[in-house]
Amino acid sequence: MTSKVSSSPVSSLVVGVDVGGTFTDLFVLDESNGTARIVKVPSTRGEEARGFMNGVARVADSAAAIATIVHGTTVGTNALLERKVARTGIITTRGFRDVLEMRRRDRPQTWGLRGSFTPVVPRDLRREVDERVLADGTLHTPVDLDQVRAEARALLDAGCEAVCVFFINTYANPENERRAVAAVRELWPNAHVTSASEVLPEIREFERCSTATLNASLQPVVGGYLSRLESDLRAQGFGGELLVVQSNGGVMSRQTASDLPVRTALSGPAAGVIACAAIARAAGFPNAITGDMGGTSFDVSLVADGEAALAAQTAIEFGMVIRSPMIQIETIGAGGGSIASVDASGMLQVGPESAGSVPGPACYGRGNMRPTVTDANVLLGRIAADRPLGGGLLAALDAEKSRQAIEEHVARPLGLDVHAAAEAILTVANARMAGAIRLVSIERGHDPRRFAYMPFGGGGALHVCAMMREVGVGTGIVPRYPGVTSALGCVIADMRHDAVQTINRPLTEVDVADLQRRIDELAAACQQRLDSAGVRFEAVREVIALDMLYAGQTHTLPVELAQTRGQPLTVDAIRAAFESAYTAAFGRVLGGIPIRVMNLRYARIGVRPKFDLAVLAPEGEGSVAPLGTQRVFHHGQWHDATRYARLDLPVGTRIDGPAILEQADTTVWLEPGFHAEVDAHGNLLVRPS
Repeated sequence: MTSKVSSSPVSSLVVGVDVGGTFTDLFVLDESNGTARIVKVPSTRGEEARGFMNGVARVADSAAAIATIVHGTTVGTNALLERKVARTGIITTRGFRDVLEMRRRDRPQTWGLRGSFTPVVPRDLRREVDERVLADGTLHTPVDLDQVRAEARALLDAGCEAVCVFFINTYANPENERRAVAAVRELWPNAHVTSASEVLPEIREFERCSTATLNASLQPVVGGYLSRLESDLRAQGFGGELLVVQSNGGVMSRQTASDLPVRTALSGPAAGVIACAAIARAAGFPNAITGDMGGTSFDVSLVADGEAALAAQTAIEFGMVIRSPMIQIETIGAGGGSIASVDASGMLQVGPESAGSVPGPACYGRGNMRPTVTDANVLLGRIAADRPLGGGLLAALDAEKSRQAIEEHVARPLGLDVHAAAEAILTVANARMAGAIRLVSIERGHDPRRFAYMPFGGGGALHVCAMMREVGVGTGIVPRYPGVTSALGCVIADMRHDAVQTINRPLTEVDVADLQRRIDELAAACQQRLDSAGVRFEAVREVIALDMLYAGQTHTLPVELAQTRGQPLTVDAIRAAFESAYTAAFGRVLGGIPIRVMNLRYARIGVRPKFDLAVLAPEGEGSVAPLGTQRVFHHGQWHDATRYARLDLPVGTRIDGPAILEQADTTVWLEPGFHAEVDAHGNLLVRPS
């Protein structure tokens, strides 16, 4: 699991750590000589820090040898999904305690009137005080600080561990909210006090309330986890920087992550997309669709022109909206541990329920007796039971238990042979995954045939050919280490901080001098965040954009400004940029309708030192002898698939299917009618023969 392995006695190691449901993956880069290696250890569900520390212990003799640790974490996401967040209160403007619950005009079930929503903060913990700021920023009613203090004490008496102060229209004037937050912090016993105008100074009251409230409820959970983690690392001699991956694919300091934990939602999957974008660019494919298949889920994203697509907001669950820039990722319950069953109507279903890592698939022999996608792959010979997953972390897989589970729960109810039933499980799983790929491509105006498909995660490479067939993709790219791609992304990702400020004016009334002043203020605030991380940058770049629309429209269009520092902005240049973006999105402009500028968005990116991905390529020349053959059931018949040790294959090697390519962190199933070639970076380029 090593490329040109080397150790160094000085603090020269940069370690990316991704904690998954089954395994904790570490990618280790030695900056002193550009070498890299990977480490996998079992995750400890509910005690993620223990699995993290077990992995760090295998990186070096002492944590003092590590200069930087970059962590992709799902602690915040899991806390929201499982509703295991801190008891939180809200102090808000009188008359607006129900903003969090009213939401938008949506419902859990699009068709029909069924469904319910339970806000993360119950109504009795949403308290009101007298204050009012008008939409134009006019201070109508100063905040009553005595009421603020009284309500804060009442929330403490009710057992609240965190509090969010959310006042109406504070995107236009945060003065009342600032005074209230200062008063609360004087008496609150911990640092878990969130100001909505600090987290999201942007128009739209529900989104600001939801984002700030979720941030407050996560502060004790994520902040406590990161503090314990850093304390454990320091106790082991670690003297470097602990950084955390954000949902936007950038990296932030541990303290910033503790202050703004809402930005860690989708942290782990975002790191994987960043790695895939870098790998695809290096391989000569600027357009790629990524598919992360882990133990529980299948996460899909799209990379166009070398850049991952960003969304302005996401919903972790119905009604739990987070408005913060994040990589667009679609997730379905179709991982290796997804459970297959036959429903009351006789239909075969795969997922979303998962066996997870504990007890895991039936073949793990840990008590689960229901079949999973992994069990189907084992029974059909695509995963060899005597060469288990995880580099030997599981001593053996029990193929007989896979057979029994599939026979009882799928084959008998459907009247199928057990192998046909196993193949049916994979067919359904593949169809669901292909649907997710179409969602991020075809339904967003992209032709998937113009993209390469890059599977990663522990199970992705088993389904690469199936996804190519289902969607019509011409090339598949299997990274050198698919199972640790997210950990690699942690090492690759740049530092990044995003900020937003509402403008809400017609374009003709925009004061470009005031706009430039706001840009400079956001740049200074973001630079301060970058400086606080204590990390070396090769360069600093910025992204400036405006959310714009035509008068009367509801949804904005992000318009990036190709501004050169030192050259003043002009209204004409902004109009031209908007019309160009609008034409690209909708094919035409709407002449004669006024244009409105809603928000200013700013991102400051600290470019971290990069390493040449060619260091991952295999050393040596010539061909490698096969390890033997393996019987694989495919499309209703048995095939003799040639087995190879994937990491031993030299650059330029061509393998024709059917073939099984094995490595510690994944298995590649190369179907009949496909071939693969090892490129200069150690990737497998899979194509139809």
